[in-house]
Amino acid sequence: MSRTVVLTPEQVPAESKQTLDTFTRNIGFTPNMMAAFAQSPIAFNAWATLLGSLSKTLDVRTRDSIGLAVSEVNGCNYCLTVHSFTAEHMAKLPADDIILARKGHAKDPKRDAAVQFARNVIETRGNVSDAHLKEVRDVGYTDANIIEIIALVAMYSLTNFFNNVFDPEKDFPLVTPAGSI
Repeated sequence: MSRTVVLTPEQVPAESKQTLDTFTRNIGFTPNMMAAFAQSPIAFNAWATLLGSLSKTLDVRTRDSIGLAVSEVNGCNYCLTVHSFTAEHMAKLPADDIILARKGHAKDPKRDAAVQFARNVIETRGNVSDAHLKEVRDVGYTDANIIEIIALVAMYSLTNFFNNVFDPEKDFPLVTPAGSI
């Protein structure tokens, strides 16, 4: 049960309306999380800008795999439903790759290094070891790419924390609880 208001279209602040309308057009409906997040035009628009900018980094499979790994660590069931859906339908990741990403891994060695690094960043609160940094560099990620991975971790954590605090009703297909994968 949601712990905040999920705004109706008439309740959306004018400063959030254009951003929310764009998401609604692109997705085909208005996710509850976004309708709730839109209460704060400053936070909502900042997040949307970050999301748009980071959608140009790495590749969609790596981004979705990082989202799954971070959401799993943060225990965000709402985001796990969203990322599982988008990973399957947009990134075309098979179900076993989605489960692997939730566990902090990937079949592709380069993606695996990025996902492991992202999981390590969230688990250590950024206090990664020299060895972990070397591992992600050794597969070809530049420091610019590593900064982008860190930014993805932060962005996904923002929505994880938002959804964990406010618990909007899930509007994507539910996923298997973490203890069962």
